[in-house]
Order: sequence, then structure tokens, then C-alpha cells
Amino acid sequence: MQAEQTGNDEQPPIPDGGVFPRNIFLVGMMGAGKTSVGKLLARRLGKAFYDSDQVIESRTGVKIPVIFELEGEAGFRARETAIIDELTALDGLVLATGGGAVLLPRNRELLHERGTVVYLRAPITELWSRTRHDRHRPLLQTADPYARLCELHSQRDPLYAAVAHVTIESSSQSLKNLVMRLEQRLLKLEDRAVGERSGAARS
Repeated sequence: MQAEQTGNDEQPPIPDGGVFPRNIFLVGMMGAGKTSVGKLLARRLGKAFYDSDQVIESRTGVKIPVIFELEGEAGFRARETAIIDELTALDGLVLATGGGAVLLPRNRELLHERGTVVYLRAPITELWSRTRHDRHRPLLQTADPYARLCELHSQRDPLYAAVAHVTIESSSQSLKNLVMRLEQRLLKLEDRAVGERSGAARS
């Protein structure tokens, strides 16, 4: 299994003098920007990037909606858990997860314990504008997709918040600015963790 190549575009410098988490896992609703943020973050930090949905599609040879059609949501979730278990066991990566990955307790446990989890949070109006014309979102193929999106957000938002070590708003800013803000948050989080470990070692 190979990580996705993220290119060599010139980017603003990474903050000096800090240490970033070993593994970074992105969670959030469909349309929150997990893949875009993950690719840029991985490129800037020199980490491998994976998208769990893309890995599932590569392994099965079919798109996610086809898996839902043939195996149902339960079948897809079983595949998703296996992939998350495999990917989170790797070292030095940024992982973008599917919007429903947090639904299963096992997934939340794997993500929270094996890396630093970032919740990319965006308002419903923005999520809707990004997903309303996307026909590859099987859970939105309903008579009232906006109501379904609201229902999914209401169900999942508390789970994202509970599993996350960092929550950051992903709307109303450029991708570069968002990633740079996220880097600062991650640096502070890791610095605090290192300080706590050092204090515990001295005691």
C-alpha cells in the first residue's frame, strides 16, 4: 500500500522550534475539507497522506456508492474499520477519515489512542453548498438531502467533538491559512504533551 503523492508546490515555511504529533487523523462531516487539508498538511510536514475512503475504493475496485448498494452501510462500515485499524498502526502519517468513521466505538478508540485527532468543523450551510451536487454521497441520495445532512450532523457532531484532541473551524478562510492555523494548534498541543511527560518523568 502506497501513500498518495501530494506534490511539491511551494508553501509557506513550517514554524521552527516545535515538534508535531507523530500521526494526525482528520475527522468531520462530508464536505468539511478533510482530504484537501490532509494533503496540504502532509506535504508541509513531510508525512505520508492517506484517505480511508480512497484506500477502500482502491482495494475493492469500485466506488463507495457501489459498496453501499451491494453490501449496505453495515458492510461498508466493516471494511472501513479494517482499513482504519491498518492505517492507524502506521507511523508518520496524516489520515483523512470518512464522515461516518466515528460512528463505531472501535474506530473512535483506534483514532484517539493511536494519534492526534483533529475535528474539522464547518456550519451546515457551508457543508450543504459543498455537497449538494455531489452524486457520490450515498447517504444524501434521498428525497430531502438537506434534511438528511442536518440529521447526520446532529448525530455525528458530539462524536467528532468527543474523539478529537483539537477542534478547528474549517470555513471562511483559505486552505493555506487554515492549515497554518492548524499547525500552530498542533505545535501547542504537542509541546504541552511533551512538558507533561517530562514533568511526570522527573516526579
